[in-house]
Amino acid sequence: MHLVIIGNGITGVSAALRARELAPDCKITMISGESDFHYSRPALMYIFMGHMGYQETKPYENSFWCDQRIDLVRGWVTSVEVEDHAIALHDGRRLSYDKLLLATGAESNKFGWPGQDLDGVQGLYSLMDLKKLYTNVEGARRGVIVGGGLIGLELAEMLHSRGIDVTLLVRESSYWNNVLPAEESEMVNRAIRASGMDLRLSTELKSVVDNGSGRACGVMWAAVGADGDGEQLDCQVVGLTAGVSPNKTLASVSNIDCGRGILVDWTLRTHAKDVFAAGDCAELENDGDERNKIEQVWYTGKAQGVIAAESMLGGDKEYAPGIWFNSAKFLDIEYQTYGQVGFGLPGEQHLVWQDKQASRLFRIVHIDNIVVGFNAMGMRWRHRVCEKWLAEKWTVDRVLADLADAGFDPEFFKRFEGEIALTMSGAQN
Repeated sequence: MHLVIIGNGITGVSAALRARELAPDCKITMISGESDFHYSRPALMYIFMGHMGYQETKPYENSFWCDQRIDLVRGWVTSVEVEDHAIALHDGRRLSYDKLLLATGAESNKFGWPGQDLDGVQGLYSLMDLKKLYTNVEGARRGVIVGGGLIGLELAEMLHSRGIDVTLLVRESSYWNNVLPAEESEMVNRAIRASGMDLRLSTELKSVVDNGSGRACGVMWAAVGADGDGEQLDCQVVGLTAGVSPNKTLASVSNIDCGRGILVDWTLRTHAKDVFAAGDCAELENDGDERNKIEQVWYTGKAQGVIAAESMLGGDKEYAPGIWFNSAKFLDIEYQTYGQVGFGLPGEQHLVWQDKQASRLFRIVHIDNIVVGFNAMGMRWRHRVCEKWLAEKWTVDRVLADLADAGFDPEFFKRFEGEIALTMSGAQN
C-alpha cells in the first residue's frame, strides 16, 4: 500500500503520522512545493519580527521523518491522473499511488481589483509570501492592508514593527464585527488606533496604482458603495488579506469535483476513487438544505487529517467537529472563543463583563440558563475546563462558581474571576 499526501501542513502531517501509527509497513510519501519540512504556519509573523528563527518553527527534527519512514518529496504537483492512480510533478516526475490525500490548504482571496498582481502586492499565507515580504518592505514608508481579519492585523503588526506607517482599509463598520460582538470589536478598534496605526472603517479598495514600471505606488480607496475611482493614498506595500479560500486548483485541473472547496463526504472521501481531501481545502457535504461546511482553523485541520488517514486505510469513521474553538492575538489582546458566540441563536442571552480600563472582557452566551458559548479578551482560560463546561451543558451559576479553575493567567497577575462572577450574578438577578 502506497499512501501519497500532497501538502505538509498540519493536516498532511497529522494524516501521515496517524497512517504510520495504524499501518507500520505501508509506504508513505508526503509532497510539498513550499518547504522541505513541516513548519508552524502561524509562526510566520514571529519569524519576520525576529522573535523566532525558521528552525524554531519546525515541531520535529529533520531526522524525525526518516525515523518514521515517511518519504519527503519537494515539488509542485501539476495534475492527478485519477484513472491511472498517478500524479505528475512540475519537473516531469511521476508517482503512482494506491490512496491519495489532497491537503493543499488555502490561498489568499483576490476579488479582481485592478492592479492586484503588481509587484509590492501580496497576501500572507506561505513561506513564499514571507520571502516576498522581505523584498517588498525594502525602502517602504507606508503599507496599506486591505481586509479586517486576523491575518490582516498580523501583517499590519509586522510592517509596523519595521517602522512602516500602516493604514488598514476595512469594509466593516467596526473591526471584524462580522465575527466579533460589538464590545470585543470596539476593543480591537481602540488597540489598533492606540498602536499608532491608521484604521479606516467602512472603506474599500478600488484599485492598486501602478508606478509605470509594474510596481504598486499607491491605492485608490473610497467609502463602501461610493461611486467613482476614489481617493489616492500613496504606499509602497499593499497587503491583500480579505480572507482565504480553499486551494482547489489541483483538484479542478484534475477533474475532481469541487464547489467552494474540494467536495468530500464526512469520511473525507472525494467523488474520485481512492482520492481524499482534508483541511482548509475541503468542503464537507451536507444533505438537504443545510449549507456545506468549510472549516479553516488549526485544530480542525489536524482532526480532519487523522480521520482522512483512517479512511485511506479502509475505515469508515466520520469526522466530528466537536466544540468550536479558536484563539488568536489582536496586537497585545489575547482572544479565545468557545462554542456558539455570534450565531444569533433563538432565545440566546448574553452576560458581559469588562474591567474599568476596557482592556479585558468575558462574555457568556446562554439559552435557558445553559451556557452555549463564551469569549475571553485580554485573559487566558484553560481549554480543558472551558470545553467541559460546554460539553456537559453547565448552567451559568455553575460556570461562574468554577471560574477560578479556568483562569490561566501567569502567577502574580491580578485575578478577575471573583469580580466577573459577582457582576454577572448581579446582572442575572
